[in-house]
Amino acid sequence: MSTPPSAPERADPLEKADYELLAEFRHVLRRFLSFSEDAAAVAGLTAQQHQALLAIKGYPGRDHVTVGELAERLCVRPHSAVGLIDRLEGNGWVRRAPGPEDRRQVVISLTPAAEDLLAGLSRVHRDEIRRLSPLLRTLFDRLEG
Repeated sequence: MSTPPSAPERADPLEKADYELLAEFRHVLRRFLSFSEDAAAVAGLTAQQHQALLAIKGYPGRDHVTVGELAERLCVRPHSAVGLIDRLEGNGWVRRAPGPEDRRQVVISLTPAAEDLLAGLSRVHRDEIRRLSPLLRTLFDRLEG
């Protein structure tokens, strides 16, 4: 994720249509996030717990993460990630193990119960993204045009 600029640039003036496009894009994002929070709640998860499970399962090239990697993916501090991992472990959704390359390191992976839970949630999220994709494509086309 990129960092926002420290000072707004004024070279490219914005028109009413630009504001409408940005507002609509934010609205679609909020609708999806609201959908996601509701779906997670129905499954018995908080939005942050769902995001953590997804970050672990979706980490590039592996089925586990370190605490630091999870914190980075969730945009939280490592001590906050540890508290979340504690709660996930208490619910039987993750397990800690020594790192495969460095046994001093701790890696976090999903339990079979979490794998099943996440698969169901991911299916409904994928379907919702597919439903929203024509609208998102239209917004992106307008942004590029």
